[in-house]
Amino acid sequence: MVRFSGAGVSDVGHVREHNEDSGFVASRVGLVADGVGGAAAGEIASATVAAAVVDAVLAHAGATLEQTLQAGADRARSGIRRAIQHDLTRLGMATTLTVLLCDGERVVLGHVGDSRAYRLRGGTLTQLSTDHTYVAHLVASGQLGADAVARHPWRNVVLRSVDGDPADQGVDLAPVDAAPGDRFLVCSDGLTDMVPDPEVARLLAEGSPGEAAAGLTEAALAAGGRDNITCVVLDLVDDAGVVRDEDGTRLGALADPVNVVDPGPVRIVRGPATAL
Repeated sequence: MVRFSGAGVSDVGHVREHNEDSGFVASRVGLVADGVGGAAAGEIASATVAAAVVDAVLAHAGATLEQTLQAGADRARSGIRRAIQHDLTRLGMATTLTVLLCDGERVVLGHVGDSRAYRLRGGTLTQLSTDHTYVAHLVASGQLGADAVARHPWRNVVLRSVDGDPADQGVDLAPVDAAPGDRFLVCSDGLTDMVPDPEVARLLAEGSPGEAAAGLTEAALAAGGRDNITCVVLDLVDDAGVVRDEDGTRLGALADPVNVVDPGPVRIVRGPATAL
């Protein structure tokens, strides 16, 4: 049996007035949601979506990782819709979502937006998620060189998010090559826009998960801290016991229950697992 041993940090940064990031760390799950919308309450979006996924994880009752993440994503969209219905000034709010989920044997990634998941193994940093941004599309289609991304004026334009639309493309699901000793990072773009990958790899390797998360956050702050910064660091460890369903640690906007709109009961559909 394997589980996560992790820690996280969420910081408002030097420029923003509010923290619109949400994070969660537990033995089976680590996630980050980066809300957007400004006056449309990005903190409500990220906290509502993060809480919906966490509730689905805690209510998994034997479902597969893919089914659990699908239930969480469906519930998250419902939460966004309900939040907008309660207050129409929130129209347009949305959030990224990047989550790693472990069942004791496997690890699966759920992802939409431009928050990121990385794996550090043997000193090599690998990005597990794919940015759903305009510039990432340009790079993938050969219209832009990777070295030009950091300077592109539209580098932060997100093409996909959790926005409450039941007809959206949903969340990408992918199995993760994971082994005991791997260290994972789930983070918002407040880190990756400020700290280059080689420096992320160096800092991620240092100390305990808590020390690594703090070091990464300090590096982003030292580089300008222009956005909210959330870093969740997870070590995959052997554990002969049962993978625990503890409440976990809530970070950022998720730490304040006022930000969470309850979308209703969790509905996990069992059957063949399909990507969202």
